[in-house]
Amino acid sequence: MKTPSKGFKRVRFSLPAQRGKHICLAGSFNNWEPAATPLKWNAKTSSYCANLMLAPGRYEYKYVIDGYWCIDPYCTEWVPNRLGTLNSVLRVA
Repeated sequence: MKTPSKGFKRVRFSLPAQRGKHICLAGSFNNWEPAATPLKWNAKTSSYCANLMLAPGRYEYKYVIDGYWCIDPYCTEWVPNRLGTLNSVLRVA
């Protein structure tokens, strides 16, 4: 098992959705690559999930659901982006 870097924190992303979707996570932590971080179906929670190890800081992100970029509906902070839409904001302490 790989040991996480000192100071990094495990952050869980979870999005309730119908099974059969293709959902990825794109953000400032993975250079906005839409396929870099796929979420996996979790039958127990009926949601798609991914765990990331992130250093403390501020991150912007979006879910990519079947090719459509979407904000996190459960996030409480968003900021405008250069495309005229919103990004979700995550702060890791």
